[in-house]
Amino acid sequence: MRLIKKYPNRRLYDTQTSAYITLADVKQLVLANEDFKVVDAKSSEDLTRSILLQIILEEEAGGTPLFSSPMLAQIIRFYGHAMQGMMGTYLEKTMQAFVEIQNKMQEQSKGFYDPKGMPNPELWAQFMSVQAPMVQAMMGNYIEQSKNLFVQMQEQMQAQTRNMFQNFPFPGQPGEPPERK
Repeated sequence: MRLIKKYPNRRLYDTQTSAYITLADVKQLVLANEDFKVVDAKSSEDLTRSILLQIILEEEAGGTPLFSSPMLAQIIRFYGHAMQGMMGTYLEKTMQAFVEIQNKMQEQSKGFYDPKGMPNPELWAQFMSVQAPMVQAMMGNYIEQSKNLFVQMQEQMQAQTRNMFQNFPFPGQPGEPPERK
């Protein structure tokens, strides 16, 4: 794994290349799917998430945002909430499903290029004519998978809660006689 050290002057030092790098360079490592870790040069504290969040912040400020304000507000509301851990898992799995859809589309479109990388006009036109319905179908499947995953997580949480509190006598529990006044 590539090690990047962050110094107090906020500079990032790539130990593999023995050179200082920028956030843009770290972004290129992400885009190249390179494994790396950013650590504080003095304390060795892992700062990778912090650096990745800085890159996201720059990207959000620089162009068309990926996250809407209502979506960001909703994410903030999950911090400190009982569902925080589950929401992180849910978002991670839905992102994985989305990447799988993207990879399938890229794989399907490879045959439409000639060896020089130029699109074959006839095949490309055919591909594009079926692309919209195919994307809609894949997104429908993605949304359905996402919904099923969330329902599954809710059911697991309910089961865990029932197991945790099964020995506590709560009035109105199934199988208990109603209270008399």
